[in-house]
Amino acid sequence: MQQHYYNVIIIGGGISGTALLYELAGYTDLDSIALFEKYPALAQINTNGRNNSQTLHCGDIETNYTFEKAKKVKRTAQMLSNYAIRHGYGGKHIHKFPKMVIGVSEEETAFIKARYERFKNLYPYLELFTKEDLAGIEPKLTEGRKEDIVAMGALDEYCAVDFGAIAETFVQNAKTMAKGVCDVHLDAEVYQIDKLGDKFQLLTPKGKYFADYVVVDAGAHSLLQAHKMGYGKEYACLPIGGSFYYAPASILNSKVYTVQNDKLPFAAIHGDPDILVDGKCRFGPTALALPKLERYRENTYMEFFESLRPDKSVMKVFYDLLADEDIREYVFKNMMYEVPGIRKGLFLKEAKKIVPTLSEKEIEFAEHVGGLRPQIIDKKEKRLLLGEAKIDTKEGIVFNMTPSPGATSCLGNALKDVELIAAYLGCEFDEKRFKSDHMDEEEAMSQPYVMPGFAASAS
Repeated sequence: MQQHYYNVIIIGGGISGTALLYELAGYTDLDSIALFEKYPALAQINTNGRNNSQTLHCGDIETNYTFEKAKKVKRTAQMLSNYAIRHGYGGKHIHKFPKMVIGVSEEETAFIKARYERFKNLYPYLELFTKEDLAGIEPKLTEGRKEDIVAMGALDEYCAVDFGAIAETFVQNAKTMAKGVCDVHLDAEVYQIDKLGDKFQLLTPKGKYFADYVVVDAGAHSLLQAHKMGYGKEYACLPIGGSFYYAPASILNSKVYTVQNDKLPFAAIHGDPDILVDGKCRFGPTALALPKLERYRENTYMEFFESLRPDKSVMKVFYDLLADEDIREYVFKNMMYEVPGIRKGLFLKEAKKIVPTLSEKEIEFAEHVGGLRPQIIDKKEKRLLLGEAKIDTKEGIVFNMTPSPGATSCLGNALKDVELIAAYLGCEFDEKRFKSDHMDEEEAMSQPYVMPGFAASAS
């Protein structure tokens, strides 16, 4: 007989929702939990490996991370890598190969050297590579390059993840570990949530379901669902699409990042081997604001406008962004990277910063590769917020928006939700065992996890 009442219902079968299912099933005494996914299979949107950077973001080579953010991201990245290694997924769903961030001008090389000195104690495995070092490690970075180049990175660390495969393992392990009911409903879109007394009613094509607590991990749709229930209206969603370009696998054997321009709100491009497509490496992502909530579903245009809720505050954010010459140029370039006929030649100029000898015939636009990141606009502060976001209503329902590095931080973000659920429902959470299973001893004894994005109570 199908169950229609659960202690907790999770909406969204990507890496964030499945991580929460795993933690609730394995480390709490809840009687019944369920996950609802609108597609016939798990991890079909941004968690799908074709639609993200396949990067375990540790904060070591991402130059747009401050030292404090890097410390927090490092902790959550270790949770994920420890999980994967403990379950035997090393070399299968999580991979090792060299990773680095390069500096290729006098200003950038000085920046890399200074950053290395600042970060080397936080990441003891980091090394500083000269041009001569790189000629042996990754020859394509130095071939044909007249200017100096320096890099900081590591040669033998886990750095690439098939997040879609990891999401599926979360569900498999949740079902194995669960002491009570642990259901997964596929092809079951939740199109309405209502609070009825101390319970929540969820309407789906398969009927009505009820829960004591609800967590919405639905990507760009999370904020839309919050708005429908009257929460988070001080926020708007700006979806940013990212595309990639393919090149032969022989071009790069390492994950190579470039220095972030501090003025730009989105990451600089990188190049790395594609762990899901044999014989290919990828360059990207580009960054382009798109008026939809899912990259390849045209029927999400209206949902975009519902979640954007354009007004004077939103227009002020757009105006301020475009008023900066560097950002204007960046936006225009990224628009051109999507235009057939001219995009390859234009993008090649960007990619040649990584591989100077790369030719136009060696790259091709990767069709239907790349996803959407739901960046949040704070209407009150009139600014774009970067990183993960959480709306905790304090009423038994939470809405999560988890753009990069949300996939890497999935277990840490889920841990925060487990703590909220345990406090609200009064259930037991075996935090000590969770930390023992997923954290290094030093991290397990440190201060409680704090999400590296921002959190907001509903208003």
